[in-house]
Amino acid sequence: MTEWKLSEEYQTSAGLVSAGSSGDGPDLVVAHGWPWSSFSWHRIIPELSKTFKVHWYDMPGYGQSEKRADQRTSLDVQGEVFAEMLSNWNLKQPTVIAHDFGGATTLRAHLIHGCEFERFVLMNVVAMRPWGSAFFEHVGKHIEAFIGLPDHIHKAIVVAYIQGALANEISEKELYQLAAPWLTEDGNSSFYRQFAQADERYTAEIEPLFGDIRCPVKVIWGEDDPWIPIERGRAIHELIGQNRFEVMRGVGHLPQLESPETVMRALSSFL
Repeated sequence: MTEWKLSEEYQTSAGLVSAGSSGDGPDLVVAHGWPWSSFSWHRIIPELSKTFKVHWYDMPGYGQSEKRADQRTSLDVQGEVFAEMLSNWNLKQPTVIAHDFGGATTLRAHLIHGCEFERFVLMNVVAMRPWGSAFFEHVGKHIEAFIGLPDHIHKAIVVAYIQGALANEISEKELYQLAAPWLTEDGNSSFYRQFAQADERYTAEIEPLFGDIRCPVKVIWGEDDPWIPIERGRAIHELIGQNRFEVMRGVGHLPQLESPETVMRALSSFL
C-alpha cells in the first residue's frame, strides 16, 4: 500500500522543502495548514493514489522542511512557494485539495500568482477574516512571553493546541507525529514565529477575488469545527458563487484524520 513519506527535497525562495509523491494518474496536490504538516494527509493519500499521482510537501517552517530564525513563512510567502512547488514538479494544471491555511496559500497561488488548477477543494480553510482561535490571537499579542518556555510546558501547549482542533480523538501515534516537528529546538522557535507572522491582510487581498476562480470548486466542511465555524464555510462558498458545498457531519477541524472515509465520500463524486 502507498504510504506517506518525505523522500524528495526542493530548494525554494523560503528554504529547503521536504516533499513526496505517489500513484499514477492525473496530478493532484494536497496542501496542509497550521500547525500541521503533510502528515495530516497520511490516511487519505493511499486512497487518492489509486486514481491520481498525489504530491505533498511540508511548508517552509513546518514539519520536516527547513526552519531558521530569519525565515519568513507568512501566507504571502507560502502562496509563492506553492507556485514554486508546482514548477518544481512540472505541474501545469493539477487538482488541488487544501486544508486550513493551505486554503489561503493555494487561493493566493491561483488568484495572485496565476497557477491554474483542474479542480479545487477547500476543506475547513482559513480564507476569510477574522481567522484564528482565541488562543491564536492571544499568543500573537504576547509572543515574548512564550518564547523560551521550558520544554515540558512548550510540549503541553503544542499538544493541547492540536487537541483543541478536534471533535473526535485521533491515535496517540498521530498526535505525536503532528506535535513532534514543533518539539525540536528549531521547531520550538518556528512554532511561535508562525503566530508572530500571522496577518489577516493576506486573506483580505484575495477575498474580493473569490468570484474570479477559474476552475470548478467544492467547499467541504467539518460541521463541528471548534476553530472555524461552519458559517464561515458557507460564506466562502457564497462568495465563490459555485453550487458545491457539503457538510461533513460529526467531524471537527481535521476531517482527514478524524474521519477519512467521510472526506473520501465528499471528494469522490467531485474528483
